[in-house]
Amino acid sequence: MPPSLPDLPNIDPALFRKTAAADLSGVATSAHAPRFLLLYGSVRERSYSRLLTMEAARLLDAMGGDVRVFDPRGLPLPDGEPDTHPKVLELRELAQWAEGMVWCSPERHGAMTGIMKAQIDWIPLSVGAVRPTQGKTLAVMEVSGGSQSFNAVNQLRILGRWMRMITIPNQSSVAKAFLEFDDAGRMKPSAYYDRVVDVMEELFKFTLLTRDVSALLTDRYSERKESAEELSRRVNQKAI
Repeated sequence: MPPSLPDLPNIDPALFRKTAAADLSGVATSAHAPRFLLLYGSVRERSYSRLLTMEAARLLDAMGGDVRVFDPRGLPLPDGEPDTHPKVLELRELAQWAEGMVWCSPERHGAMTGIMKAQIDWIPLSVGAVRPTQGKTLAVMEVSGGSQSFNAVNQLRILGRWMRMITIPNQSSVAKAFLEFDDAGRMKPSAYYDRVVDVMEELFKFTLLTRDVSALLTDRYSERKESAEELSRRVNQKAI
């Protein structure tokens, strides 16, 4: 029997673990380029969230990342089609493939767009034993038609936490986005552009630091306890 833990009578000692530096010493370092999935929240012909996302994609690519941008056109409303819909399968496969994400939404009526939310709603917390988002990094950005606002990025942060992602501290909010891109769709030099560079650098670094230890970072006592109880139930059922 494992020893009891003093002053912690409600803890199962067999499932309680102390994390030490030694837990990181044997972690293998991935050799492949960090993998990033970028989502944007508008399907307008001149979508500023898409233009900002493409700038972010170019930066991550230049830093050495493997980058994919998901096109939300044709994605059905959540529960409007079965999850075998081709666009849903594409999105979920990319979410599973990625080690980090960028979510970029316009602010509409003081909130993220429905297109942005629909993409996130189609990504489940778990698919069998696979967790498409847990432990992965996330950067959030928004574009506004008027003065600078942070409503959309604040909402995206809540969603990132709900999806159990490591949402980096930095973020980008581009005000009056229609003034920040040239006719070719490229972002003009500005403090806003410099902030986007900062955010992508931070995302890249956090991804390198965490991608190989995400299993350790998301190893939870409550889930170990739940799994042990489920295993015990199955054993007892077989014994009957």
